[in-house]
Amino acid sequence: MVSRTPLIDKLSRARHILQEMGSVVVAFSGGIDSSLVLKLAYDELGAQAIGVTAVSPTFPAIELEATQRIATEIGACHRIVETDQLEIPEFVLNDASRCYHCKTDLYSLLGGLRREYAGGWIVDGTNVDDLGDDRPGLKAACEWGVRSPLLEAEFSKADIREAAKELRLSNWDKPAAACLSSRVPRGITITRGILSRVERAEAALAQEGFRQYRVRDHGDIARIELAMTELPDLMRPDRRERLAAALKQLGYHFITLDLEGYRQGGISLTPPA
Repeated sequence: MVSRTPLIDKLSRARHILQEMGSVVVAFSGGIDSSLVLKLAYDELGAQAIGVTAVSPTFPAIELEATQRIATEIGACHRIVETDQLEIPEFVLNDASRCYHCKTDLYSLLGGLRREYAGGWIVDGTNVDDLGDDRPGLKAACEWGVRSPLLEAEFSKADIREAAKELRLSNWDKPAAACLSSRVPRGITITRGILSRVERAEAALAQEGFRQYRVRDHGDIARIELAMTELPDLMRPDRRERLAAALKQLGYHFITLDLEGYRQGGISLTPPA
């Protein structure tokens, strides 16, 4: 449980930061971090706060549905813009700078939109826990002058979940999500076919009721990562057989279960073949 008084102080600081901005364009993915930013921004700025979701082949359709639902729940204006990172050669190469090129594409889109809002700020859901990760996207954010109210107010991920719960956001306990390209090992060219196959494979896991999962694409091998608490559920023969059949229909020859379970950045931990 997050300590009550510090959380109250952090919420107050975040609200004050947003008030001073006057108008904001929120990079809104539908995840808990950006949802809290949009909620606080709308509470403080009303119509001067807008959530924008960039839809592309790397963005799962199931996540788009979530953004629309949460934006409606909050009451904020929600814009959907289309882009295609697969048209960016540096992104498709899938090297260590992939996220930098993705975020640069996103912020350039949002930069165009903010002119409609009296030159308002672009804001995102970055928090203090993100600073310990290898995140080239943070460099892009800095270059585009993106501000992070939760980071400025010193929110941790635990703070965000507790605040979202208190503010009655329905996705307060939503598992972490990431773009589909994060399922592809670095150095392997990202294609529309790979992204579509991963999306359909993960949809099969969602249909079976799993919450925290990844399907890492290794050519003809699908490596499934699940939260450790969910690993035993996959061992039910009927469920295991259904999932194996579904993933083989997508073109995978071998279906493997990672015994270390789900972990962020799991694809980058894999040594090259």
